[in-house]
Amino acid sequence: MTARDEALRRLRGIHHPHTPVARALAQQGVAFAAVGGPLHERWQTAVAELEQCVWRVDAAPPAVLSEGGVYAGSWLESTGTISAEVLTRFAPALARETLVQFARHQRADGLLPYKVTADGPAFTQIQTVTPLARSVWNHYLLTGRDEAFLGEMSAAMSRNDAWLAAHRDTRGAGAVEAFCTFDTGHDLSPRFWFVPDRCYHGDAARYDPAAPLLPYIAPDLTANVACQRRYLAHIARESGEPGELWEQRADAAEAALWRECHDEPTGLFFDRDGAGGQVRIASDVLLRVLACEIGDDAFFTAALERHLMNTRAFLSHYGFTSLAMDDPRFDHDFRRNSWGGPVNMLTMIRAPHAFEHHGRVAELALATQPVLAALAVADRFAQCLDPWSGEAGFTEAYSPALLFFLDAIERSCGILPRPDGAVWFTGLAPTRLAHGAAEASAYARSIDDAHWELAADDESVQVLRAGAEVLRFPRGWRVETDRVGTVRGVVCVDAAPVAGALITPDGEVALTLEPNERVAIEGARPGTRTRIGFVPPQF
Repeated sequence: MTARDEALRRLRGIHHPHTPVARALAQQGVAFAAVGGPLHERWQTAVAELEQCVWRVDAAPPAVLSEGGVYAGSWLESTGTISAEVLTRFAPALARETLVQFARHQRADGLLPYKVTADGPAFTQIQTVTPLARSVWNHYLLTGRDEAFLGEMSAAMSRNDAWLAAHRDTRGAGAVEAFCTFDTGHDLSPRFWFVPDRCYHGDAARYDPAAPLLPYIAPDLTANVACQRRYLAHIARESGEPGELWEQRADAAEAALWRECHDEPTGLFFDRDGAGGQVRIASDVLLRVLACEIGDDAFFTAALERHLMNTRAFLSHYGFTSLAMDDPRFDHDFRRNSWGGPVNMLTMIRAPHAFEHHGRVAELALATQPVLAALAVADRFAQCLDPWSGEAGFTEAYSPALLFFLDAIERSCGILPRPDGAVWFTGLAPTRLAHGAAEASAYARSIDDAHWELAADDESVQVLRAGAEVLRFPRGWRVETDRVGTVRGVVCVDAAPVAGALITPDGEVALTLEPNERVAIEGARPGTRTRIGFVPPQF
């Protein structure tokens, strides 16, 4: 029996306990197994610790996701957006309730709570990062197009957009302003030195008039609203309403972002302070803006070359840092809640959308694998990592870290259903991790009425449907299919060229693919090739 066969045997022997997250995984047919190394046990631990992050407001159903660690409750910037978006693939009912709670606790004037805890909703800041409308839209597409859910969330998001326009654009620039540090969740970042942590007198509509730098025209908040409005346009059209007005509002916000915050010489986005000056801090604001689908492919490539794949800037060996490493203000203390330097797991779980929006799957995989290796051997799922060693830092049982781990496994060596109806079968087996490498792995997921399995070792990958092999391909490729398994394309997710054969019931297709190269598959023949190049780490 090969290691790959043993991984499949272990996979088929997994029985999920009757707990909320495990029960949801069983309903989705999701399971993971590995032979050799700690990944098998770490995956089980991640699921068990995610159970600890399930809570009930007022101790009554329905259950929702909490931030975990030292954070008792659900935060809009994370739990209620990116975490719920990822959770949709694993526990869709839990994800839905996590999203909906923010709409149901909306204030009468339209402001969404920045968090919901056992003490109720809180409104003292806006604390916004990932566009809620994107998370809502993707959840809607992945879970059967629930029109009641979409209508409830759309109405709430429209009212919140009106509140922001009325209260967070004091200069009439068409942008969104930050009134305090916590508006963007950038605790301890030099970006907000000499700025209060909280809004004036706990009122999210006011900033401290004694703070000389306020208000900031904030690039990440402005990009968020621009992206939010584009997705609200999708939602409007889906509901049979015109989306043009939302598109126009999105265009206006994006124009304000480029005009007020973009610094052409560096290619970065900076806050514009109350006196009109730039707050010249190179931080993860760049990646936040890019994750809001700002900029074309050429702009993203330049951002990779100059910043995101630059080891003097944001690319540490263990993930993307929260401040550029060549900034003398860089904070090396990863044992506290700091956005002034350390790798934050929220940055890592937010990153895939930015990279995949531009087809940069190989760069994403290269940056992600060491983080996966670090978590494989860590003593806890922390909020922060040491960029130099990968050592776990602040807090534990932190749901963004737990969900990043589950997401990274599925994205690299699993079966991932996409909002657009595609399914990704990815063969970057965890056999070459610097720490915690496996000999082979296996992954399972049910999609519609079919149960799929993917087994991979250091050489090749096999995909089975109802126990029968339907695909075989080399390690380092991702095969894209529709939901019934018809192959639509093959992409190289490795950082080096990969040659081999795609074997299907229709025949065999020999291919050599460069990193990020995609070839469409038409029947049993290769079709259009798309080559965008690859940006290796820059020194």
